Amino acid sequence: MPTNAPAGARAVIVTGGTGGLGPSVVRLLLDEGARVAVSYRREEEWRALADAAGSDRLFGHPADLADAWAARAFVDASVGSLGGLDGVALVAGGWAGGSRFEVAPADEWSRMMRVNLDTVAHVCRAAIPHLAGGGSVVAVGSRGAQTAPAGMAAYAVSKEAVHALVRVLALENQDRGIRFNAVLPGTIDTGANRAAMPGADRQRWTSPEAIARAIAFLLSPRSAPVTGALVPVDGPA
Repeated sequence: MPTNAPAGARAVIVTGGTGGLGPSVVRLLLDEGARVAVSYRREEEWRALADAAGSDRLFGHPADLADAWAARAFVDASVGSLGGLDGVALVAGGWAGGSRFEVAPADEWSRMMRVNLDTVAHVCRAAIPHLAGGGSVVAVGSRGAQTAPAGMAAYAVSKEAVHALVRVLALENQDRGIRFNAVLPGTIDTGANRAAMPGADRQRWTSPEAIARAIAFLLSPRSAPVTGALVPVDGPA
């Protein structure tokens, strides 16, 4: 995307746009004038997001992004709705953990790889041809995965794999003008996290709005020529 492109010219995909972090990203991008397409799994969550946004520049498409075919169909449908593609915010993901590796639930490893790594890989593979003229991709990694505390092996490995993929894709696509970066939150101050950890000290938790600002910056021409960066966003805000 040319560096003098106005904010309103941007067409952006946001995966996981109806989750804990996604709505803040969607709202900020819409406020900046972008056209936004989001993936969703539940119709009621999409309806709630669409009603709250109240924008004719927001499009939704149901998709299981862990399925390669469905991810490609979502990207193609989004490009059609948006009239092009300038950026991708890879927000979809999940967390599971709490047990030692050898006694963790049998499906925990495959679930974390599907929801955190496969979703990113499939969407990137489908989106890159549409970004051949230049653009920006921002993944949501994990600051916690870098420290890999006990009880979260599958989650940590899946997110560190996302970090590695971002670096590889940044190198592979630098000559095509496509930038790849990741933001690395710690604990995000969402309603779900507050409910799951009612006694936790939230002083160092980071608000979704603060993380959304970092994502929007990396999606925009203002962050050129940053690529291949893993940006910690785990401070209080």
